[in-house]
Amino acid sequence: MEKGYTSYYQFLLLFIVFMAMSPPLSKAADPVIKQYHTDERGILRRYSRAVTTEGGTTVWLAGQTTLQDADGNSIHGDFEAQVREIFRLIGESLEQLGGSLDDVVTMTTYATDVRNVDRYVEIKEEVFETGRYPSSAFIGVAGFSRQGVVVEIKATAVVGDKAE
Repeated sequence: MEKGYTSYYQFLLLFIVFMAMSPPLSKAADPVIKQYHTDERGILRRYSRAVTTEGGTTVWLAGQTTLQDADGNSIHGDFEAQVREIFRLIGESLEQLGGSLDDVVTMTTYATDVRNVDRYVEIKEEVFETGRYPSSAFIGVAGFSRQGVVVEIKATAVVGDKAE
């Protein structure tokens, strides 16, 4: 094995051992209370003007892009397919940390074509419980570092046991 790979595999092994020994975040975090503050515009466009939280553990997720769906099919240039897959990937990441998409409190979405915003709003309505939409922004960009990527979503979640 080449020398560069040895340190990578040592790091990976240590990371796996650390994760196996760590308790899930939902067990260690305080109960979470979330309040969604919205108005008519927010309801129409499926976002909250603000979301306040108390308790829990804050999780800042890296911006997510993808060019393949869960089955390995190309979704190169396909806005809707990329959004759906990104939400799936965000949900998967949060599940590994003891949470779910329901724990997302804010997100920023970057897209190469802002004309897709209405379709994006429709997808958010499918993904998030009515009235419990994350605060959010939809920002037009000139492009991404990988050809075929047309959207990126960066989310922040607060994970913990639900308050009674």
